[in-house]
Amino acid sequence: MSKIENIVQTLEEKIDKIIVQFGQLKEENDALKKEIETLKSQSKDQLQQLEDNQAEFDSLKIASSMLGSNEDKRASKLKINALIKEINDCIASLSD
Repeated sequence: MSKIENIVQTLEEKIDKIIVQFGQLKEENDALKKEIETLKSQSKDQLQQLEDNQAEFDSLKIASSMLGSNEDKRASKLKINALIKEINDCIASLSD
């Protein structure tokens, strides 16, 4: 009987260790999930900031080209011509 009692006691100790380890892993998992959510939120905020900065950069680039920058003068002329064509098409559509 003593041998069986030792085996049962050993099993109980191992089960207790497994339960403690499971609890620790669960806590760690929860902490990692929270960290993932935080990082996702930060990533989303940074992506939005990047998009805002890109839009602002594009606006500044167009404004700079309209001020007479030689580099983008041709690009701004093409953009203005495209806008004029769109306006003319709209006027023509309204006239019909």
